[in-house]
Amino acid sequence: MNKLIKIELQKHKIGLFSFLLMYITDIILSLLEPVIFGKILDIILENAGMVSTDLINKIVLLGLILLLSFVLTFLYRRIIFSTGRKVKQGVLFSLLQRLESANIKFFETIDKGTFVSYIINDINENQNRKILTLENPVEYKHHSKKSLIVQKEVGLGKDILSFSDGVKNSLREDCDILVIGEIRDKITMEAGIEMAESGHLVIGTLHTKSCAETIDRMINFYEVRDQAQIKYMLSAILKLVVSQRLLPGIDGKLVLVPEVMVVDNIVSGIIRKEKISVSEIEDAIQSASDKGSIGLINSLAKLFVEDKITLEQAKAQIEEKNIEILNRTIMQLKLKNDNKNNMINNI
Repeated sequence: MNKLIKIELQKHKIGLFSFLLMYITDIILSLLEPVIFGKILDIILENAGMVSTDLINKIVLLGLILLLSFVLTFLYRRIIFSTGRKVKQGVLFSLLQRLESANIKFFETIDKGTFVSYIINDINENQNRKILTLENPVEYKHHSKKSLIVQKEVGLGKDILSFSDGVKNSLREDCDILVIGEIRDKITMEAGIEMAESGHLVIGTLHTKSCAETIDRMINFYEVRDQAQIKYMLSAILKLVVSQRLLPGIDGKLVLVPEVMVVDNIVSGIIRKEKISVSEIEDAIQSASDKGSIGLINSLAKLFVEDKITLEQAKAQIEEKNIEILNRTIMQLKLKNDNKNNMINNI
């Protein structure tokens, strides 16, 4: 965080000492603003009907102090907000880089709770952040390493009564990352969006079976009249959606089928549309593999080529119109593997 603040200060051509002075002055002036407003009002009331140079000078001086307060507040908050956004983007970019380099090695037979715990542990081991988790129940106990982790259990007689209460209170916790164990209602969703808009990274889970259904569920928390507004908000703050399906493998063990959607400009545009098209979202995911997205069809094809699931299982997970795409993807993967094996044999 300190490095990011320094970068922002350089960008705005402000030194660290000037920033601290601005911060302290901002606090003092914020406390004095009501006093100054009151003083201006008193001067006007005391001198009602009388205009003098001294009166004008006093009002102008107090007005300039107020203007300075507003300018300092604007600059300070702009720097902090920019830093918060970069923290959020930095966490996600770093995480995606490791997922890609590890070939998503943790996508094995894990549920969503274990997956989120893996992400928390990854951030804990690699980045200096404050992480607040809201869980019901607490499945994994994390110990602070590079990050400071605060875990709260949700429920009657526990740390907090409900997820919505925990998310609302988290605004006072001064955390960098908020993990919501489950988003069950509109109140929790609204509080999570408010946290994300303020520059925090928010990680939450929903009971859905695809990335497109996740978007649809988030929007449908709201009344029809409010959905256009929430679509624009989601398109601006949503960064990543991961969907997981567990299938029985050929060897009798459960196999996880991942779908990952990195929200780029194309996906944001689809979310903002009056009617969200599932096929458009799926196409956008398929075409954004270079950005870290993983399509459901690609995952199914990969698992079939690796002899982890049967072709019938793979076809059962998609619509009939996409079966041809699945067959074509399987052929491409087989050809790619054959070419790789031939290159190894020729060496």
